[in-house]
Amino acid sequence: MSPTTTPQRPAETPSTSAYAAIDAGTPRFARLRGSLQQFLAAASLIVIVVFFSFASSHFFTANNLVSILTAATVTGILALGTTFVIITGGIDLSIGTGMVLCGVMAGVFLTYWGWPLWAGIAATILFGGLIGLVNGVNVSVLGIPPFIATLGMMLIAAGLALVISGTKPIYFNDTPEFQSIMNLSIIPGIRFPLGVAIFIVMIVIASLLLSKTIVGRYTFSIGSNEAATALSGVNVRRWKIIVYTMAGLFVGLAGVLSASRLSSAQPTGGLGLELEAIAAVVIGGTSLQGGKGSIVGTVIGALIMAVLTNGLRITSVPQEWQSVAVGIVILVAVYLDMLRRRRAA
Repeated sequence: MSPTTTPQRPAETPSTSAYAAIDAGTPRFARLRGSLQQFLAAASLIVIVVFFSFASSHFFTANNLVSILTAATVTGILALGTTFVIITGGIDLSIGTGMVLCGVMAGVFLTYWGWPLWAGIAATILFGGLIGLVNGVNVSVLGIPPFIATLGMMLIAAGLALVISGTKPIYFNDTPEFQSIMNLSIIPGIRFPLGVAIFIVMIVIASLLLSKTIVGRYTFSIGSNEAATALSGVNVRRWKIIVYTMAGLFVGLAGVLSASRLSSAQPTGGLGLELEAIAAVVIGGTSLQGGKGSIVGTVIGALIMAVLTNGLRITSVPQEWQSVAVGIVILVAVYLDMLRRRRAA
């Protein structure tokens, strides 16, 4: 009688385990895990809106709601690009001053050099991509930790903005079309700025990139398990550079919209915007450890930051206390992210 043989399970190879890691980090899986965080963030947004609506009769008005959306546009676009970076397990502290530098470069292209409007805008966005490219090379090729690499770029961008502008604002008096990019109302009879419409378009683009393309797939897989992703044959260094460069393009666009809104390129400032953008990303459910996140959550987080700032201002809370409140929100967002990681572990 011949002995019976039990079918052996195929041994797991590094390649198959790598693909399993990539599947675990797919956008669909990440959305399922982050659905609760998105729901809580949305609920928090509603609670804050209701609170300020009762606190001030001037809050829940059409003009003020449009003002909130306008205020959320720049921070939100910065947060969209940062979402990709954080999902990979990285961080980008240069987006605030990088945006300021891009605004200054828009002033150079359009006011100093007299370029056509479309060329100046395109060059400014590409300049933001160059900042992201440098960050990506520093992180993935030179092996500098993302925190240090982008901190250095933050200081470099701040210094270059002052040097290039001569420490003075650059005004767009000769290009009124540029000033209308952010502020022009696109719906007759209704105040709905073009900048807000651009923000909505960028939300759709970022959502499609993260959920429907190979860029999003590799973004999640690198953040979930970078070593396994590399073992599967994915060029992790190249895709990190792509992610940081793409985030830089968002920074360039934010620089255009910020300069357009102010009708000038202000070489000072930008510090603190990176924290607001990162807070928006984390509030929306994206993990600082990488591997999980969504564009919808980031948008909700950006709206929470904008509503909070607007509500505190409209209820006459002093500026110093507004900063305290935003700082508390950032700390709470990071702490909640830590709790999520502990429960997942």
